[in-house]
Amino acid sequence: MYNKLGKESRKRLSLLRTQTKEVLSNGFIVTTDARAKEVRKFVDKMITYGKNGTLVSRRKALAFCHNDKDVVKKVFDELAPRYKDRNGGYTRIIKLKERIGDDALEVRLELV
Repeated sequence: MYNKLGKESRKRLSLLRTQTKEVLSNGFIVTTDARAKEVRKFVDKMITYGKNGTLVSRRKALAFCHNDKDVVKKVFDELAPRYKDRNGGYTRIIKLKERIGDDALEVRLELV
């Protein structure tokens, strides 16, 4: 099961794709707790694609990232070798503070 995050399916998927690309390119993002828990699943999947290293995996990663070749290149060339001995758990969530407007818990999702 997954969290709907109060959005339609296509808007939710677009949000998750964008945040996944940001984590992979920058190494971290600051977002709400619920969003971070959902994005974590996609980041782990992308790094697993990179560890497989096949052409099919590269094409799946490109399709997920809206053909952002820079992010996919970084996943396959830098991140996958870094995590080759690790069997999952490529991200960590660090709790920061509650947001002033709506008291949503803000966290920092970063690569380990």
